[in-house]
Amino acid sequence: MAFIDTNTLPAVERKPGWRGRYFDSPSMTFAHYDFDAGSAIHEHSHPEEEVYEIIEGELEITIGGITHRAGPGCVGVVPSNTLHAVNAISSGRVIVVDYPLRDHPDLTGQRDRHS
Repeated sequence: MAFIDTNTLPAVERKPGWRGRYFDSPSMTFAHYDFDAGSAIHEHSHPEEEVYEIIEGELEITIGGITHRAGPGCVGVVPSNTLHAVNAISSGRVIVVDYPLRDHPDLTGQRDRHS
């Protein structure tokens, strides 16, 4: 796999107001999300390092107890096993990358097609 048109991937609503299109490289999981104003991702942690790159709109991202309002061009880096949460201030788009690969139970069979 050298090229992927993310617009052709199926959108999955993992959380209310968070619609993602997912694919994997050999070592990373990518999610291209459209998010709605007022939607949120609860505080959680996981073993994967995670990077949020805001493309459009504004998010309030809390990483390890520190909250930052992030707009286009801003990147939030979540270290492995660190509590983090996200609140959408407006509607927009964000790319989220996890390293290493992250399992997504609602993507059964897609990893074989896109990795």
